[in-house]
Amino acid sequence: MHELIADCVHCGFCLPTCPTYVLWGQEMDSPRGRINLMAQRLEGEPLSPSMVKHFDQCLGCMACVTACPSGVKYDELITRTRADIPARGLLFHLFPYPRRLRLLRWPMRAYQAVTRGRRLFARWPKLGTLESLMPKLAKPAPAAQVHGARRATVGMLTGCVQSAFFPHVNAATERVLAAEGCEVLPFPKQGCCGALSVHNGRTAEAQRFARKLIDAIDLERIEYFVVNAAGCGSALKEYGALLAEDPAYAAKARALAGKVRDLSEVLVELGPVAPRKPRPETVVYHDACHLAHAQGVRAQPRVLLNRIPGLDVREIAEAEICCGSAGVWNIQHPEPARELGERKARAILATGATTVVTSNPGCIMQITAALDRLGATVSVVHTAELLDSTISARE
Repeated sequence: MHELIADCVHCGFCLPTCPTYVLWGQEMDSPRGRINLMAQRLEGEPLSPSMVKHFDQCLGCMACVTACPSGVKYDELITRTRADIPARGLLFHLFPYPRRLRLLRWPMRAYQAVTRGRRLFARWPKLGTLESLMPKLAKPAPAAQVHGARRATVGMLTGCVQSAFFPHVNAATERVLAAEGCEVLPFPKQGCCGALSVHNGRTAEAQRFARKLIDAIDLERIEYFVVNAAGCGSALKEYGALLAEDPAYAAKARALAGKVRDLSEVLVELGPVAPRKPRPETVVYHDACHLAHAQGVRAQPRVLLNRIPGLDVREIAEAEICCGSAGVWNIQHPEPARELGERKARAILATGATTVVTSNPGCIMQITAALDRLGATVSVVHTAELLDSTISARE
């Protein structure tokens, strides 16, 4: 880590992009401040509760990586550092397991039916956060059939939170791909990709998930492995590094990582064949951190939206500042996450848009909750949903 830390020249370009520094203005809650703490540890300073607190408060949004003129690999530094922090959190026994999440669907439906939008736990920060983030559950749709000539054969990550709470987004993704001539092969044995684990320094756990996912996919049959959740796509593209020391899986991991594409990347790469229906509406596109900063995918979603006739696509001020979701960060740190969410919501409302489009389930839940608290009637949808609404009626 010495050479990675030495790359930081403490210039301060990262400061205005760091959510926790923007909130609190504390040096130790900035990327360069945390790097300074990492250097102290390497010099023999023991890991103190104060250090753990500052490392834990990092959202891992990677906005600093984009802003850094020196190419500091802060993402690698914070992941390595968190690997040394003792394991904690019951959330990691729930969220990476799709079957466990799906068991929550029935009680969530019952709760939503009884409360009818009322917040019963608002006075308790963590319970209130979980309550406000609860998505409205929709029924999954049947698989889509390829329209016209087949242009590509792809696999698709079904995900954990995505498959349990956003099956309609997966269905919309399949329909959009089918409309553009892609056959989506089912890989029913797939589970968690390990994104939540790897982004929180739980490397061994992430490696276990990665091996299982690799085993579930027949790479020889697909040209792309499509992902519609930003954090998952970021983790999958790094499988080569994650399993580099595993002789049985290193080559397979590199092969899978080489075929991973965000939905927007595949659609732009293939080019459109499905006609678009006009949608006269003003929308804003919200950059999910792990799509924009970790994967560098910014232009493609905007290209897709701008192809829709009648759609007025606007930009959000302070787009580089995280909405406060950051995996499970908003559950672990509800109060600052609430501040960041409402900051993002106010920036959205200032655009005059009636719909927010984004590419990550966590962002959808976080921004929806923040807009609800402000009494706004702006809807928040996944990119796949909006695209699907303009081409799903194609003959």
